[in-house]
Amino acid sequence: MAREIILYIAASLDGFIAKENDDLQWLEETQGEGDAGYAEMYQSIDTVIMGKRTYDYVLEHIDVFPYSDKKCYVFSTSEEGSNEYVDFVNEDIIEFTKKLKEQEGSKIWMVGGSNILDSFIKENLIDEYIITVTPHILGSGIPMFKEKNPEINLVLLETKRYGQFVQMHYKRT
Repeated sequence: MAREIILYIAASLDGFIAKENDDLQWLEETQGEGDAGYAEMYQSIDTVIMGKRTYDYVLEHIDVFPYSDKKCYVFSTSEEGSNEYVDFVNEDIIEFTKKLKEQEGSKIWMVGGSNILDSFIKENLIDEYIITVTPHILGSGIPMFKEKNPEINLVLLETKRYGQFVQMHYKRT
């Protein structure tokens, strides 16, 4: 059985995951409750994948690399090899991920960013969508979903409220 890919992400009510300049301050200033299910999700995975822009953002805004206890892959066209935290992947994102799904292991968290998410949605590679909606209408920014996606049917597993956040957990049918 293939490993599952989880999308665990927050978005504004109008569907943006960040402002144009990657600003997330609006998200960080919102009063949540607890960790919004992060610890539970994080325990279910053993692998993290993300794009280079997301990786750079994490390094710039967080003092200690937060995924050092997981296998971490960063898709990049500029970096090669590996460092103490991540392996840089220069291969085709979709082909690499399909091979990764067939390997032994737990679930895989697709952290971001928007271009990888778009590729995954177009190939229907996301198995679980855990989307936390914030009480913001940003008006513009980096959209969670881009245009011309295939129709994907989901089933709602649960909804939860975390302070001002509402989280929806869907599974692909």
